[in-house]
Amino acid sequence: MSPGFRAFVLIALALPVASRLAGQLPPAITAKIDAAVDKALADSGAPSASIAVVKDGRIAYVKAYGEARLDPPTAARPEMRYSIGSVSKQFMAGAILMLVEDGKLSLDDKVARYLPNLTRAGEITIRQLLSHTSGYQDYYPLDYVAPFMQKPVTADDILKTWAGKALDFGPGTRWQYSNTNYVAAGRILERVTGMSLTSFLQTRIFGPLGMTSVIDLDEKFLTESDAAGYTRFGLGPARPAAPEGRGWLFAAGELAMTAQDLARWDISLIEHKLLKPGSLDTMMNPVRLANGAPTGYALGVFVADANGHPMLRHGGAVSGFVSLNTVWPDARAAMVVFANMDGSGAPGSITSQIAPLLLAEEQDPQEQARRIFISLQEGKIDRSLLNPDADAYFTPQVLSDAAASLGPLGVPESFKQTSVELRGGMAYRHFQIGFKGKSLHLSTFTTVDGKLAQYLIQ
Repeated sequence: MSPGFRAFVLIALALPVASRLAGQLPPAITAKIDAAVDKALADSGAPSASIAVVKDGRIAYVKAYGEARLDPPTAARPEMRYSIGSVSKQFMAGAILMLVEDGKLSLDDKVARYLPNLTRAGEITIRQLLSHTSGYQDYYPLDYVAPFMQKPVTADDILKTWAGKALDFGPGTRWQYSNTNYVAAGRILERVTGMSLTSFLQTRIFGPLGMTSVIDLDEKFLTESDAAGYTRFGLGPARPAAPEGRGWLFAAGELAMTAQDLARWDISLIEHKLLKPGSLDTMMNPVRLANGAPTGYALGVFVADANGHPMLRHGGAVSGFVSLNTVWPDARAAMVVFANMDGSGAPGSITSQIAPLLLAEEQDPQEQARRIFISLQEGKIDRSLLNPDADAYFTPQVLSDAAASLGPLGVPESFKQTSVELRGGMAYRHFQIGFKGKSLHLSTFTTVDGKLAQYLIQ
């Protein structure tokens, strides 16, 4: 099971027969999306792809392409489920954060409190499990199903073997992707709640969000009405992929669903539907190692800056399937891509081509910040850009002081966004404004509806 940014093999051939649900994007955009998916399938050799696009906080386009099953040939349809692999981890992380909100546990609790028999459990925290900084060795590092993984296993068996070994490094000193971490987190959740992981996720996440297609592959199998998984050897033809044995995907990659249902989860992150702002901050901000070095991974998601927009991303790869889920919270946009061939680069290729289409119409945060600064130099502010708190902040005195102190500086020689992250459920940006012999720092907060909650010059 891959961490999501695993290198994908690019190969040839495609079957671009599509099934469609009505969309809400302009025809010119959907035509470009269709062309991008068709090309990705042709380049990668994946039999099919299923996508869901979120724009302005709602599902705007859902479509399936190619053949979900090759024998007999069965066209892919949007209502078909695909295995999402490691994208499942963000649900596990969200579930643990719900227990934190419930007062049932703390991210800084030591693993020994719940699983005392694991190696150095008294030194490792739940936060380190969810951020892949525990040091536990990965039980599923391969890109294929090894013979031993075709036999049934329990979560406790996995932990006894792989979390019973010596650590690969001291807790918190390095980042290393490890599915073993999430198996441990899943067992902690079950011990704390007295519920199975599947039952908890259904009760607290899938049910409330109307995600009706979700199944746990350790409990149920994909049927003939779902996509089938495929593999290939070299440049050979697509072959049916042998699935992992029961129990091997527990809490680390066990879920299958439609692209549209995964998009409903993405919308919940954008709109703050299930988790409180503080919990979302924790989930979406990358952890740091003991020496302060950044990791680029938060809890269940990779985090990056995508052209000035915070981007949450995670991929998945299990036998026969690959997936990629990408969310741009401040742009209120998301992209879900599934494909039914392991090793296929289709999800990454499709997302990279569609992302600019989704973000192109968004306000350029750097240009917006620059225009506001020019207005403040004249003692003016466009109050339609502000939320009530920021509107109250910009009193006549503030505007007068801004004009008197900033106006004489003249036109900025440089205006550059230096960082962006998520904080308080908002996009938190920093800018450097350069003048001859002087440099100013600007920080802004932007709410999910695009309003500025802060524009502070220091």
